Amino acid sequence: MFAEARLTNLIANLLALLAVLAIVVGAVVWTIRRPYFSIARIELAPMAGSTLQYVTPLSLQTALAGQVRGNFFLMDLDAARRRIESAPWVRHAIVRRVWPATLHVRVEEQQPLAFWNENQMINTWGEAFTANQGELPDGLDLPQLNGPANSERLVVQRYAEIARWFAPLGLSVREATLTPRYAWEVTLSDNVHLTLGRDPAADVADPHGRSGALPFAARIERFVQAWPELTRRLSGRMIASADLRYPNGFAITLAPETSASSQSTRP
Repeated sequence: MFAEARLTNLIANLLALLAVLAIVVGAVVWTIRRPYFSIARIELAPMAGSTLQYVTPLSLQTALAGQVRGNFFLMDLDAARRRIESAPWVRHAIVRRVWPATLHVRVEEQQPLAFWNENQMINTWGEAFTANQGELPDGLDLPQLNGPANSERLVVQRYAEIARWFAPLGLSVREATLTPRYAWEVTLSDNVHLTLGRDPAADVADPHGRSGALPFAARIERFVQAWPELTRRLSGRMIASADLRYPNGFAITLAPETSASSQSTRP
């Protein structure tokens, strides 16, 4: 009898405790769902050692609008980070909560290196991204790079190599194209078009410039070394194009001679 009464009291106490816990949990859930804890502000800051030029709090609010639900307590920060990283000009983001209704977002912006194919850009890490090209600063002169899918890193690597070769001549690369057959076409800042032929290392992007890149580099080096003497012999005539694919030299095509250049070259 005593044991039955004790068990009854234990069950009653347990049920009372569960009821209290249910009330507490319900109160907590009700509290954290109040509008007071809705995210009302986004604090934006650059990653350490960088600045922000294109990303704004408004652009982040637009990226998150209707895509990530929840308030200060309930928001999925990983989902918010992924959504922010899908916004234009954002490469990486770190998101954390700041009491009571703020999201603090640190952003690493895309750093545009060149235009990529028809409507994208490519960053300094060799990654393609999409953003409004009209937001680029006035006077920023970016080269045009082209290539097949998944060739971004290789194209950026070769672009940098070619640019270094021609920099001592006061020339830059205006456009570089890797064709579907992995051959290179380059246009320099003076409008000279170069046909470089197939890249022996085009199948694998080697960040150290090895793995068969020597023949490719040798063709460019040969042309660069011949450039000063070549321009001296041409006496002001402009080169329209050069074909560097020959094993022992290269072929050039001269631009049409204008009346002004004809007069300047007469004895």
